[in-house]
Amino acid sequence: MSEMLELLAREAPAEEFERVLQTARNTGASPEDLERLTRAKDLSLNIRGLFSRRQQREAGLSALVDTARDLTHPYNLDTLLKVITRRARLLLGLDMSWVTFHDFPERRSVVRAADGHTSSITVGFEVPMTGGVGLQARKRSAPFWSADYLHDDSFVHSQVIDNVVRAEGLHAIMAVPLRHEESELGNLYVAGRRIRHFDPDELSLMSSLADLAAVAIEKTRLLDQARDEVAGLELNTSRAMDSSATANRLRDTHSRLIDLVLEGGGLHALVTEAAPLLGGGTLAVRDHAGRTLAAVGDAPAPAEEAVRAASLDAHAERRPVRTRAGVWIAPASAGQEVLGTLVLTPVPEDRDAAPDDLRVQLLGLVAQAAALVLLMQRSAAAAEGQVRDELFNDLLKEDQLPAAKLAERARRLGVNLDGPHVVVVARPEGGSLGRAVIWASSYAHQHSGLKSVESGSIVLLIPGTDPGAAGKAASQELSTALSHPVTIGTAGPVTELSAISRTYQEARSCLDALTALGGKGGTASPRELGFLGLLLSDSPNTAEFVNNTIGPVLDYDAQQRTDLARTLEAYFASAGSPTRAAETLHVHPNTVSRRLERITELLGPSWLEPSQALEVQLALQMQRTRRALLRGRRDQAGRASG
Repeated sequence: MSEMLELLAREAPAEEFERVLQTARNTGASPEDLERLTRAKDLSLNIRGLFSRRQQREAGLSALVDTARDLTHPYNLDTLLKVITRRARLLLGLDMSWVTFHDFPERRSVVRAADGHTSSITVGFEVPMTGGVGLQARKRSAPFWSADYLHDDSFVHSQVIDNVVRAEGLHAIMAVPLRHEESELGNLYVAGRRIRHFDPDELSLMSSLADLAAVAIEKTRLLDQARDEVAGLELNTSRAMDSSATANRLRDTHSRLIDLVLEGGGLHALVTEAAPLLGGGTLAVRDHAGRTLAAVGDAPAPAEEAVRAASLDAHAERRPVRTRAGVWIAPASAGQEVLGTLVLTPVPEDRDAAPDDLRVQLLGLVAQAAALVLLMQRSAAAAEGQVRDELFNDLLKEDQLPAAKLAERARRLGVNLDGPHVVVVARPEGGSLGRAVIWASSYAHQHSGLKSVESGSIVLLIPGTDPGAAGKAASQELSTALSHPVTIGTAGPVTELSAISRTYQEARSCLDALTALGGKGGTASPRELGFLGLLLSDSPNTAEFVNNTIGPVLDYDAQQRTDLARTLEAYFASAGSPTRAAETLHVHPNTVSRRLERITELLGPSWLEPSQALEVQLALQMQRTRRALLRGRRDQAGRASG
């Protein structure tokens, strides 16, 4: 047996495990020993395979992080697609990969980029949309694969695709849909020249890559669109204006702004650069909700109602508009999607001046540059967010990866998991789950936490020590955002990575308990559920329960040398009769009444209500048991020392 462990420890190849078993057979080992050795060999190989798969997954996630960073670079579309296909092929170690874009009117997909040794699948090759794994991936909005394409009858084939697969000698093929928002862009394909079965980790890896690729493609399209629009604007301007100096100014301004964005300048750098070009005043960029993201200048804020009305007109007409007060509003958008709004408040002497065509065109250029910055920030955030979600999903699994590897991944992502955290599980009782997921991403980012989606509920890991307070804060924000109630279960705090999964199960149990008790729309942690929370907890803390329930009474007894706890026990034992309790305690009934009044001051008037009275009795029983156990240990220690 020890030989198997030694082989496992030094990651020996599978043949050496078999060799140990064969040696035992040759030396005449008994059937029982051979059976045990065979069992040890099988278990060792299973463990070896598990470690190997985990290492592959770690390598895949690491490569995905690098890919996410790579895709945020300012490529043109053709270069970007080449990067995507090469990354896809290398991630799974396959022979070929290619990207197709859909042409729905013509019922076809066109290859836009390919990587690997290929002769038939080249740029411009037309793939029918009537069959193949690509059709299945589009229908299911999820990856679809075949281990041996030509011999797989589980989907509809296309003769054109079959001929190409046969010519290239392909067997294993996977198609992953490229989707952005509600748009179907095309498919990402990977293929190999041998039979291969893809495991769930590989499917997840390719799905994440496809999501990142779709965002990057949309960002690059916007950049190309901005360049085309500016080129057209320059052409029209050069034709319409008599002065070539004006056209040169527009061209120079466009180059400066685009260079600023591509060099990594954010919104603040953009408005700082653009404000003087627009004649001074105050220039601000707002998000789609009207919140100011960056601003320069100190002019008084314009009237909000006028800005909102002008913003609607600007986005509807897709051009800058001016309010009656002389404030300019310009839309920062990508296609039909509103990304933000530029608000220019000119200096006082310019507010009543006639509209300046040059200023309007310059403002349009600045708005396009702002839209590009916003889209690039969103794509980078989406890339990082997906990798952070992968980390949290692994932390929630009962069969976790080694804590050291999870901690290393967290450090690489800039996630600090060293301090105490609480787990919040929120289930919207109505409204859109998609909207709740968007809220959760923002909330987790603001609080330096992590988010996931499990079984229709939002799961958050938030720094903190009070799960009840964290649940109430999340409930208030999410219910307001959705205009629907939210039921929340919380648990914690947790300080060990290995305990996050167990803490999540406790929070989920609290959520289920609230639902079973008719408490939809409420929040609860094991502490707030009282003795029910104690039963639900995987690691019940009886001392904390006793302290939370009757702690003030115990502290008062210790400080004042009174018998309030004993009075409580006698009161409950006598079915709530002060007179009978007085007989048990050998005191006057008035003494019991005064003690009960003191208990009410300490515990609050609700301690006599049925639910809390039950918890008080349970806490008293636990306290008696704890004292008896402590006394027994002391007596045993005394006898041992004597």
